Amino acid sequence: MEQNIKFQTKKYDLEERVTLFSENLITFCKILSITTISKPLIDQLIRCGTSIGANYMEANACSSRRDFINKVNIARKESKETLYWLRLLSIQFPERKDKLGILWKETHEISLILGGILKSAKSKL
Repeated sequence: MEQNIKFQTKKYDLEERVTLFSENLITFCKILSITTISKPLIDQLIRCGTSIGANYMEANACSSRRDFINKVNIARKESKETLYWLRLLSIQFPERKDKLGILWKETHEISLILGGILKSAKSKL
C-alpha cells in the first residue's frame, strides 16, 4: 500500500517540518524496489535526508552561535546532497517522478530556509 506524502500545513515550526520530511522520506523509500543499482542510491538518500533534521535539532541545542552556524551549515549541505540523490533516483524510478518531485521541492525549500538562517546568524557574529 502506497502512502501519501504529508507536509505540515499549520503553524510554522522548522523542527517539525524537517522531522516530517524525514518520516516521508523513509516511508517513500520503503516502497522502492531494491536492486544492485537502487540500493546504494536509497541508502545514501536516507543517510543525508534524515541528517538534515538531526543536524538542525542539534543546532537548536547548541551553546554558542558558532556551533549553531556550523550545525545549520551541515544541515544545509546535507539538503544539497539530498537533492542530488533524489535526482538520480528519478532516473532509476521514472514511474515515481511525481513523488520524487514533491520530495525534491520540499528539500529545496528547506535548503533555502537553512540558507536564510545561516545568513542571519552569520550577520549577528
